[in-house]
Amino acid sequence: MLKITANKKAAMDRLSTKNGIIEALAIDQRGALKKMIKALGKEPTEQHIIDFKTMVSKELTPFASAILLDPEYGIVAAEARDQEAGLLLAYEKTGYDATTPGRLPDLLEDWSALRLREKGADAVKFLLYYDADEPQEINHLKHVFIERLGSECVGEDIPFYLELVSYDANITDATSSEYAKIKPEKVIKMMKEFSKPRYNVDVLKVEVPVNMNYVEGIGTEKSVYSRAQALSYFKQQSEATLLPFIFLSAGVTAKMFQDTLEFAKEAGSTFNGVLCGRATWKEGVAPFIEKGEQAGCQWLSTVGKEHIQQLNEVVERTASSWHDKVEVLY
Repeated sequence: MLKITANKKAAMDRLSTKNGIIEALAIDQRGALKKMIKALGKEPTEQHIIDFKTMVSKELTPFASAILLDPEYGIVAAEARDQEAGLLLAYEKTGYDATTPGRLPDLLEDWSALRLREKGADAVKFLLYYDADEPQEINHLKHVFIERLGSECVGEDIPFYLELVSYDANITDATSSEYAKIKPEKVIKMMKEFSKPRYNVDVLKVEVPVNMNYVEGIGTEKSVYSRAQALSYFKQQSEATLLPFIFLSAGVTAKMFQDTLEFAKEAGSTFNGVLCGRATWKEGVAPFIEKGEQAGCQWLSTVGKEHIQQLNEVVERTASSWHDKVEVLY
C-alpha cells in the first residue's frame, strides 16, 4: 500500500478520472518528434515542435484525464490544454549520451521540482533507462540518482511518476526476438527494484512485460511466448509492485495497444491506466508537416479524437482504480 500525503492525493486525483483511472496523454517527446519530422523530409524547427504539441494539447485534452509535456517546448501547450485535464511535466533531458556506457540519467539543468510545480505541474515525471543485469557500479549510480529525485519530490510534496524503459547493454535491437526472450525478466526485476520505499515513487509508468509481436496467435513474428506464458508474465508483473502503475504505448499502433490492454486484463493485471503518446497522435505529424496547421488540426479533431476515445473505452473496462492502492497519511 502506497502511503501519501493529502496534497499528493489531491494532485493524483487531478490527473485521474473520478474513479481513480489514469487516462493520460503523453507528448513529452523531443528527439523522437524531431526524428518523425525529419523522416518526412523537413528540417524540424523549434516552432514546429511547439506548434504541434500545442495543437495536440488543445484538440485532445478534452478527452484525457491529464497530459504529459516537457518544459522545454511544452509550456505553451500546457496553457492551451483543457483546464479539466491535469498536468505532468518531464524532468529529464531527452535521450542519453551514447558515448558513455550505461545510458546514465540526466536532469534538465534549468528546472527543479519546485519550478515544475510553479509552472502548474500536478506531478513530476522522470524517464530512466534500466538494465537490471548491467554492472553494479552503473546501477548504483541510477539508484542513488532516483533516491535523490524522489527526495526532491517529497520535499515539494508533489507526486513522482517514474517511467522505466528496459534494455540490454549487449543487444542493440530492442525489437528483436533475442531481446523479446529476456524482456519479461528485465521488466519485472526493475519494477521490483523501484517499488522499494527508499525511492519515494508514487506511480510507475512501465512497458508491458512482453513484446506482443512475438505472442502466439497475436503477433506477426515467429512466436517467442505461448499465449499462456505471456498471460503469466503480465500477472507476474502486476504482482511485482504494490504501487499504482500505468502502461506506456511504446510507439505501437492504436489497435495493438488497445488489444494489449485487453490481454493484460485477461491476465489479471491490476494496472491503473495509461500514459499513451504516439499510438494516439503520431499519424497526425504528416498532415501537419506536409499540409500545414489546418490539416494537422483536422486530423487530430477527427482521427486523433477517435483514437483517444476508443482507448478510453478500453481503459475504463480493463484498468483498476489506484484508490485501492493508496493510504492518505496526513
